[in-house]
Amino acid sequence: MSRPSLALQLLVAAVTFVVSAAQQVISMGGNSSLHQSDWIWNQLHCWEGHSEPRQIGKIKSVWHKEGQTTYRVQGEGVGTIFKVNPETGDIGVFRELDREKKDQYRLEGSVISKKTLKQIGTSTNFTIRILDLNDNAPIFTKDPFNGTVAEMSSKGTSVMTISAHDPDDPTVDKHAKVTYKILSTQDNFYIDSMSGTIYVKDKNLDRERKKDYQLIVQAKDMGLDQGGMSSSATVHISLTDINDNAPFFRHRQYNYTASEATPIGGALGRVKAEDLDEGENARILYTVIPDDIFQITTDPRTQEGVITLKKPLDFETQRRHRVGVEAENPTLVKGKHYKTSTTLLIDVLDIDEPPVFSRSRYILRVAENEPNATAVGLVSATDPDHAKQPVSYSLLNGMDLFRIGNDGMIYTRKPLDREAMAWHNITVAASEVGKSNSASYAPVAIKVLDKNDNAPTLADSYFPHVCENDPVGTVIQVISAVDKDEMTPDVKFFFSIPLKTSNFSVKNNGDHTANITVNQAGFNQKEVSKFSVSIIMADNGSPSQSSNATLDISVCSCDRDRKPVSCSHLAALRSGVTVTILLIIFLCIIVTIALAVLIVRWKLQRKSSFGGLVKAPGEIREQLVQYDEEGGGEMDTNSFDISVLNSLRTKGARPLRVTDCPPVYAQVRKPDDNMGTVVRMKKDEADGDRDGLPYDTLHVYGYEGADSVAESLSSLDVSSVDSEQDYDFLNDWGPRFHMLSELYGSDPCRESLAY
Repeated sequence: MSRPSLALQLLVAAVTFVVSAAQQVISMGGNSSLHQSDWIWNQLHCWEGHSEPRQIGKIKSVWHKEGQTTYRVQGEGVGTIFKVNPETGDIGVFRELDREKKDQYRLEGSVISKKTLKQIGTSTNFTIRILDLNDNAPIFTKDPFNGTVAEMSSKGTSVMTISAHDPDDPTVDKHAKVTYKILSTQDNFYIDSMSGTIYVKDKNLDRERKKDYQLIVQAKDMGLDQGGMSSSATVHISLTDINDNAPFFRHRQYNYTASEATPIGGALGRVKAEDLDEGENARILYTVIPDDIFQITTDPRTQEGVITLKKPLDFETQRRHRVGVEAENPTLVKGKHYKTSTTLLIDVLDIDEPPVFSRSRYILRVAENEPNATAVGLVSATDPDHAKQPVSYSLLNGMDLFRIGNDGMIYTRKPLDREAMAWHNITVAASEVGKSNSASYAPVAIKVLDKNDNAPTLADSYFPHVCENDPVGTVIQVISAVDKDEMTPDVKFFFSIPLKTSNFSVKNNGDHTANITVNQAGFNQKEVSKFSVSIIMADNGSPSQSSNATLDISVCSCDRDRKPVSCSHLAALRSGVTVTILLIIFLCIIVTIALAVLIVRWKLQRKSSFGGLVKAPGEIREQLVQYDEEGGGEMDTNSFDISVLNSLRTKGARPLRVTDCPPVYAQVRKPDDNMGTVVRMKKDEADGDRDGLPYDTLHVYGYEGADSVAESLSSLDVSSVDSEQDYDFLNDWGPRFHMLSELYGSDPCRESLAY
């Protein structure tokens, strides 16, 4: 480190002196002239970086008398860094100073009397300034620096800016003037020496050839002058990708094999086009030509083309497929679309396929009531393989009604009845002869054709009536017919009355209905209450079928609107009360009575089971009830079981000789009127009773001890019933104890008890 020249030191000292004097004058304010006349000192300054002790200046005051006074200095670093000669006022530095840590020190000088040890005159403030040496190299703001630039960027493109700062004094020469320089051999980038900005030098930067670059950059102070201090940092520059490469296939042809059993949508293989770009620029779209049998999609993870089936393969039809595949980027490559192509050869592998039916499903027809072994229809299946093996057939269901021959002809096993089942669904299996484990199946629907083998019948149960005053031609009932046979629009029904001379006639309406009309008037229900008319119904089938039905017509006396007023026979028929309905009603009544008996019996058993718990004297349970209010009164017994206080004696209850006395309990001995004495007496009596729990122990039990060997766990029934305790004193305790005094106090009626 070179020392500054003498001229430079003098210049710095002069400037520092002027600045310090000006500050001193300002700090002294209005008394500056007084202080300047009292004190005289040289401008104090010191170069940083010197380690040996040295004198930097002198202070002098008019108040100082040699031999009588001394100089004293106070302030920052006094005694450690700075020391003063008390006799002469010389200021010395005894440690190395660093301007970058502290650039000035403020001190105070005063004159002290040796005799009184007190200050004489006024004190003065002065500053010691540290002069800068170029002893610090520039410091980079970070290390390393990381930057990116797109590949193929033009020359002069800004990449990044690096920066460094110098802690030296920027006002002294060029100590803090930093310049930059690339030290490493580099033809791709250059740096602006003053700003630190790095630019592209070579426009042919290609990420696919080289992606990362590393530069060593120097930062030096003293500007562009020679010498100075320097430091270095590492700069990493990465090239970002642009879509400047089109995809390409490594081979002109790719070979694949696929079984003809490959399902629709099944993958046959993968093909990949290479792309030197990355990310979105390397995304590839594939197209297959022609696309009638195969299709191709892009795997987003690997960018491979996945070849799948759109239609099934058939070895017997075409054993090899040749298709083309094109690949391209979805984005432009250098502003254009580029495609690359290759050829796929797909060889189809043969498998032993099951027979194939000529139809996916069959609909056959057969007439009903045909004899056994009637041919229903033919199903056909062939072996699709090149060998063309013979085919055998079998039925999976419906074997009780049908069978199938070796030629695929289906036969009946017995006559079919359309009215029982109009359609039969069966499944036919076809397999190669001797290979029953590989079969194909076809559903067969067999429709049973109708024959006119059923006669028409009345559609409902009719209860017509004729009024006594109905004239000839009156329609008393409209009847209709139904037929179990197929009701086509061509089916017609015909109605007739076989008797030529009848009180009634029938008229066909042509729509499966007919009108029953009065043929001869004049009816009297007293003479004839009912007419039974035979109706013949026939259809127009071939051969025609007919049936005979009887229609009961009641004779009634009617009002003007033909509403019957009296016709007992019709009322009985229309009531609908049959023997079956009566039986159902009686059965419901019996079931209801039985349920009622069971419920009553269950309630009686439940009541008896609880009642037994309180019958025996030894099983009386206490009933503890929590009240939220006090002073309910003598009649407040809604939740209080008085039977507990009416506990039976251990010897059993005896009937009373008098009937007007209140409940009587054992005669007890009356203590004094002190309630505390009563409590202690009862406690001692209970503690002495070995058969019961302690007197102060209370428990709440449900129905415990009824069937236990230990019997009841209650302590209320264990106390001495025959105690001689007297409770007459309860009469003196007020109305609240009136009930207890009546229960436990002495009473003349006790003399009437029989023991």
